[in-house]
Amino acid sequence: MKLNQELVTTLKSQKEIRCFNYDRKKIKTATLAAPIWLHFGAGNIFRGFIATLQNQLLEDGKSDKGIIVVETYDTEIIDLAYKPYDDLNVSVTLKRDGSVNKEIIGSVIESVKSDKEGWQRLIHFFEEDSLQMVTFTITEKGYSVSSYETDFEREPEASESLMGQLTYLCYCRYKKGGKPIAVVSLDNCSQNGKKLQESVCKFAEEWIKRGKMDEAFKTYLQDPKRVSFPWSMIDKITPQPNKKVQEMLIKAGFEEMPIIKTSKNTWVAPFVNAEEIQYLVIEDSFPNGRPCLEDAGVIFTTREEVERTEKMKVCTCLNPLHTALAIFGCLLDYKTIDEAVGNPLLLQLIEKIGYEEGLPVVTSPAMVNPYHFIKEVIEIRLPNPFILDSPWRIIADTSLKMPIRFGETLKAYKRQGENKIEQLTYIPLVIAGWCRYLLGINDAGEAYEVGPDPRGAILQKALEGLYLGKNENISLKLAPILSDESLFGVNLYEVGLGTKVEHYFAELTADTNVIQKVLDKYLMQ
Repeated sequence: MKLNQELVTTLKSQKEIRCFNYDRKKIKTATLAAPIWLHFGAGNIFRGFIATLQNQLLEDGKSDKGIIVVETYDTEIIDLAYKPYDDLNVSVTLKRDGSVNKEIIGSVIESVKSDKEGWQRLIHFFEEDSLQMVTFTITEKGYSVSSYETDFEREPEASESLMGQLTYLCYCRYKKGGKPIAVVSLDNCSQNGKKLQESVCKFAEEWIKRGKMDEAFKTYLQDPKRVSFPWSMIDKITPQPNKKVQEMLIKAGFEEMPIIKTSKNTWVAPFVNAEEIQYLVIEDSFPNGRPCLEDAGVIFTTREEVERTEKMKVCTCLNPLHTALAIFGCLLDYKTIDEAVGNPLLLQLIEKIGYEEGLPVVTSPAMVNPYHFIKEVIEIRLPNPFILDSPWRIIADTSLKMPIRFGETLKAYKRQGENKIEQLTYIPLVIAGWCRYLLGINDAGEAYEVGPDPRGAILQKALEGLYLGKNENISLKLAPILSDESLFGVNLYEVGLGTKVEHYFAELTADTNVIQKVLDKYLMQ
């Protein structure tokens, strides 16, 4: 059986694969006549999480509109994972107890690419009074302005960057009558709504300065009753498509379940495999209304509570633990995160980072208990053997993650004074481990390719000349890195940690097969 609209009727009588009961043709007609939700970013987190929320509302009869999804970066995703399957996908939830839920998701009504025809469709959708919100899962790099300053000299409609294109689309809405809209980042980055707002406003200011847009457009963007940029916190592990899940679906009777790598190195499939636990907390600021997503488990609250929840997760209770496992997981050549957590030393390491060094300075939100959150992460989520997430996926762009995942905690200790920051052991050990990882040699002495990172080449060059067993110039090589506040939020030498990291690095590079010995030495203190 091939995944398409015709299959839906057949599957409604089956128990193994859950399928929606709503009239998708009717939903599509209503959506295209008066769209309420556009989403940019057609990847796994959207299909495996965001789309499932609206699917639940449609199934429960609490909405009669679907989502229009847009892909601007890797448009092959639309050609390979959407169009051949009538924009349907199979959501596969993998639970730690071994049970699996398979569900066909039909909430995506149309998929759009950023070609000429697609952009005309987007302008049309943005000009519709009914449009309530535009959401994004485009990764933190997608909000960059500095890389696209040449766009300022172009005509807005010819912008090559997504942020420039978004600004132009908002301008089209403004020119059409200026109806309200919420522009919502759902990306896993700190203060995501602020980043999105700053990028859009920067483009608007530059184009207004050059006489390419009306001065009043800036006022429109800065009025939260007309254009809001809610902050959010999102959390759900959705790794790349897994071959074991593919085999499971083929065994269940599905045909044509290919796992394909696009020319931009994105892995896509007609299915998404993901963990069972998920969180989405959003600032409740929607000037043109919104779907009742709280009925699907989304938490709507104040900006302050979103920020507390986001900081709790990103700076203390999940992301730092993930990064620590990724760093040492790569060095010890683990293929999956659950294998890494199975190492008692790495399990102890993340426990100590979370409970002992993170919790004392955590910003505690009202709706989520940080201790229970860490416990759930360590005991249920990360050890899940069915997720098969890779350290190599998580290690990407670590230079962008360090100042948030560890830097915020370091700054919190610095504010406390009393030399408490100097007493830290495990966060400095992870920083030393990351520098060790950048050498491109695992614990067994085998070379590997360092994962993608915007500063990776520069950092690797700074460490040239350091080898396992040859580390006489450690201080000279590490000093420019460890003193860089843009990497760690603080100058590690000024807060009393630089020399400690150098010492750990020296031990981690003393020879092959020493990493577990070093971890054991400090974890057993």
